[in-house]
Amino acid sequence: MSITPKLNRFDLSMIVVSLVIGMGIFAAPAEVAKNSSTPLLYFGAWLLGGAVSLCGALTFAEIGARYPTTGGFYKVFSYCFHPAFAFMINWVLVISNAASVAAVALIGAEYINPVIMPQSLQNDTGIKIMTITSVLILYIINYLGIKMSARTQNVLTLFKIGMILILCTAVFKGNIHAAKEVIAYHNNNNISAFGISLVAVFFTYGGYQQTINFGGDIINPKINIPKAIFFGIATVISLYMLINFAYYSVLGISGLQHKTTLAATLAGVLFGAAGYKIVSLLMFVSVLAFVNVNIMANPRVYYAMAEDGILPARFKRVNNQTQVQEFGLSFFVGAVLIILFFASSFQTILSYVMFFDTVGLSTAAITIFILRRKTKQLNNTGIYIMKWYPLIPVIFITTYWFVTISIFIENPQAALICISAFIAGLIIYYITKRSQKPITTL
Repeated sequence: MSITPKLNRFDLSMIVVSLVIGMGIFAAPAEVAKNSSTPLLYFGAWLLGGAVSLCGALTFAEIGARYPTTGGFYKVFSYCFHPAFAFMINWVLVISNAASVAAVALIGAEYINPVIMPQSLQNDTGIKIMTITSVLILYIINYLGIKMSARTQNVLTLFKIGMILILCTAVFKGNIHAAKEVIAYHNNNNISAFGISLVAVFFTYGGYQQTINFGGDIINPKINIPKAIFFGIATVISLYMLINFAYYSVLGISGLQHKTTLAATLAGVLFGAAGYKIVSLLMFVSVLAFVNVNIMANPRVYYAMAEDGILPARFKRVNNQTQVQEFGLSFFVGAVLIILFFASSFQTILSYVMFFDTVGLSTAAITIFILRRKTKQLNNTGIYIMKWYPLIPVIFITTYWFVTISIFIENPQAALICISAFIAGLIIYYITKRSQKPITTL
C-alpha cells in the first residue's frame, strides 16, 4: 500500500520546529561558551549558525520541491548519485538519529525523574525506566496513525515554543551581566576555537533536512514543503537568539561556561524555589516533542530503502487506514531502546553525531546542483526556486566542511571511527545486493 498525503503546511511547519529544537538549546550554549570566551565570538557563532542554517533550509526547500517523495533524504542521493552512496550515507545517519533520540530522551528523564519518581528510583535505574516508558508511549501514539502523531506533535511543539518564550522573560528579572562583564581572552587559535564552537551550534540547529522524508505525506508538497521549511527555521532562529540573549543577560559568558542546567537557572530567576519543578516538566515535554518527531520521520527512510530493494519489503508495508509503517516504526523504536542501554552523555556523543551530520548534510546539499540540471523542466511550473543561487548552497556546504575539518582536528579518533562506519555501510550494501535473489514473476 502506498502512502497517501495527509499533512498540511502547518503540520509540516510544526514538524520543522520540533526536528530542530530538541534539548540542544538547553545544553549546547555552555559548550559554545567554553570555546567562545568573548560575547562577540559567542553571539557570532549563533548568528553565523542561524544564517548558514537558513541557507541550508532554503537549499533543502528547493530539493524537497524538485524531488518530493517519501524517504526523500535517501531517495535524493540515489537519484543524483548512486544507490550504494545513498545507503552508505543514510545507514549511519539512521544510527546517528537513533543515538541522538536515545541520548535526548535520557536527558529528559533526568529532569523529570526527581519530580515524579519515588526516592528509591531516583537513580540510573529510575531514569532508564522513565526513558523507556516515555518512548513506548510515543510509540503507541505513532502506531495509531500519522495524523494522530501529527496532532500530538503540534500540541507539543506549541507548548515548547511557549516554554522558551516564558524562559526568555527572565532577562527582565535577572541580574544583567552583559554590560559589566569583562573577559580576558587568551586563545591563540581563535579560528580553531570558533570552528569547534560551531559543532555545538549546528547540532542545535540541525534536523530540518528530515522534512524532505515526508514528501509523500504532504498535501501539495511542491508549494508547502519550502514554505513550511522557511517558516519553521525562521521561527527557530528567532527563538534561539532570544533565549541566548536571556542566558547571557542573566549569567554572562563566564556563568554560561560553568552552568549545565541553563533552563533551570532561568526558571529559578522567574519562579524561585518552584522553578526547578516547573522547568523539569517543561523540559520533559520538549524532549517528548523531539522524540516523537524522530519516531515519525526515520521510518520513512526505511520505506525508501525498501523501495530500492536494499531493505526487506516489510519495511515499506503501510497500514491502509493509519498510514503507518508498522514494522519500520517498530524497528526504529527498537533501535532507540537498545541504544538507551549504551548511550553516553551529550558531550560524549556530540562529535560522533555531528561528524555524521556535517558529512551527510553537506553532501545532500550538493544534490541541488544535479537536480537543477535533471529537473529543469520544472522551472516554470510554480515550484519554489531559491534566490542567489549558487551562493546560498555554496555558503552552506563550505561552512559545514569547515566544521567537519574542525572535528577531525579536535577529535581525530571520533572522525576515523565515523569514516569507518561509512565504509562499512558501503560494504554492507554490496553484500546485500549480491545476496539478493532475482525476482521471479508469480
